[in-house]
Amino acid sequence: MISRNTIEKVFEAARVEEVIGEFVQLKKSGSNLKGLSPFSDEKSPSFMVSPVKQIWKDFSSGKGGNAVTFLMEHEHYSYPEAIKYLAKKYQIEIEETQQSQEQKEQANERESLYLVSEYAQSYYQDILFNSEEGKAIGLSYFKERGFTDATIKRFGLGYNLNNWDAFTKTALKNGYELDFLEKTGLTIVKEGGAKTFDRFKGRVLFPIHSMSGRVLGFGGRILTNDKKAAKYLNSPESDIYHKSKILYGIKHAKQSIAKEDNCYLVEGYTDVISMSQAGVENVVASSGTALTSDQIRLINRLTKNITILFDGDAAGIRASIRGIDLILEQGMNVKVLLFPEGEDPDSFAKSVTPEALKAHLAENTQDFINFKVSLLLEDAKNDPIKKAGLIRDIVVSISKIPDRIQQEVYIQECATIMHISENVLFNELAQLLKKNQRDDARKPIRQPSFEVIKEQPTQKVDIDELKKYELELLKILILYGNDTVDFIDFVASEEQTNEDSITLEKVKFTNTVAKEIYLQLHDDEIEFTDQKFQALYYEIITQINQQEKVDTDIFVQHENTVISNLVTDILMEDEKYSLSDWERKNIIVKDKKATLSKLVLDAIYNLRRVLIEKKINTLVSELSSAENSRPSLEEVVNYTQLKQLLYDRLQRVV
Repeated sequence: MISRNTIEKVFEAARVEEVIGEFVQLKKSGSNLKGLSPFSDEKSPSFMVSPVKQIWKDFSSGKGGNAVTFLMEHEHYSYPEAIKYLAKKYQIEIEETQQSQEQKEQANERESLYLVSEYAQSYYQDILFNSEEGKAIGLSYFKERGFTDATIKRFGLGYNLNNWDAFTKTALKNGYELDFLEKTGLTIVKEGGAKTFDRFKGRVLFPIHSMSGRVLGFGGRILTNDKKAAKYLNSPESDIYHKSKILYGIKHAKQSIAKEDNCYLVEGYTDVISMSQAGVENVVASSGTALTSDQIRLINRLTKNITILFDGDAAGIRASIRGIDLILEQGMNVKVLLFPEGEDPDSFAKSVTPEALKAHLAENTQDFINFKVSLLLEDAKNDPIKKAGLIRDIVVSISKIPDRIQQEVYIQECATIMHISENVLFNELAQLLKKNQRDDARKPIRQPSFEVIKEQPTQKVDIDELKKYELELLKILILYGNDTVDFIDFVASEEQTNEDSITLEKVKFTNTVAKEIYLQLHDDEIEFTDQKFQALYYEIITQINQQEKVDTDIFVQHENTVISNLVTDILMEDEKYSLSDWERKNIIVKDKKATLSKLVLDAIYNLRRVLIEKKINTLVSELSSAENSRPSLEEVVNYTQLKQLLYDRLQRVV
């Protein structure tokens, strides 16, 4: 277990904008930072980071929290994992207490898969550098490819012995379970565990990392001329490895991509490694698979600009060009670069100096329309029908672009290149857009179930109202709990002239907001009906009793993510106004502090009112079946009078 002292040091050192900035491209927005949500597919920023409050909020998915909870949400870390990640990042020594056997056994399966994969990487690299076979075969291969020791270690490259089960035996001997070795695909199990084989026997290994650096899987290349074996072999899909959702090299490229505001997209592992070694670090690979929307969204978090690097293989170009439309659909800018015939990113990066490589990339990138035209015109040649088909193909690509201004610019460019009227192209584009709208309109719309709404209308309203005012009180406690306020309340007069009526007199008193709410709810023995609201309320009250104030930092850093997320939601609620640019639209948000006393008492009175109305409904229901109804009837009258009193205080009409 990680000591409390270490956790506190981590929270003191960690900057939420620095941590999130490694995964999401953030831009200044007033005192905050904003960017595209890393949890949903969106084209307008709804992800907000507050450096002042040290919290974040994703308004598209509803998620939020601190630096630790971001890592838990984005990288699927456990709480201790996230703390360890930040401790390493900020060079904080971890104080750890001894874990019990029971705690070790409670480690979830996902974490076990990560641990097995990370062990495999260290094992394969150790074999590469420290075994005779590894040095003679694996290391020699990487050296022949021109990779330095520093590059090999940076990318975690390795080698597995040409032995049926060398890795598996060693892993089992070191305490790793066969079940997890099999689930990661590192070991192939036959006959119910009687026979085991190393999947990557006799191969050089390329670890595939997540954006945060966790080992997800491996790509293995065979070095022999065995025609029965696949040249490249990847880890199978698992709970932690989904090849359509990850890009090779993203761990090493993420900061450079954000800094350069551009991402170079290549095909293979060695393309990434060679270009990175040559100083072009903002490069990733789709690892030989067709480009997917998930992979594009991964890049979109860091930059809006992608440059696809093609080698001279015409068949490969035509297969990969389909990904351009996917990139355009995401509202991103796409450019293309074609290497000289016979060259690919790997070979070209080795054949020129780093300066020449960067110059070639800067001088030879072209717009996707120019590239597509130059490529497809070779097929069309002087055939008018094929040329018309090419033009339609380009207009289809332009129709994928969500921005209408960009569409118009590209139409004008296409008209110039193809020597065709802009009006013809605009008409073709309009027809395509109408067709897309018709197709969308034909999609079935799920009708609401009126029967369900009919069945439980009262219960639904009651639950919502209770939660509404419970949450309102929590918001007040978090935002204004430490404020001292002059309250004006009405209490029953001590001098009553008529027992049947209640005379109220105005009373003025001073108290902190938190103490007043606590006293009011405590006197009436009111408890919150929502469990997470009640949990946070108990934490706040405990704080008030111990230190006489509400410390929101403790809640933001809380180990219970339910509490930290709830508090973050409250603290970041006003940030949505800056996302909507309400100030520029002259929409003025009322300052609640100006009427804080009324805000507090209204929330308390409304909560009491809803609870009393529920009590009256229950009593009326019981009244119809009770044998002796007089006591119950008196209760109903008393509660009804109390409800009327609350309405009077709220200045409402029954």
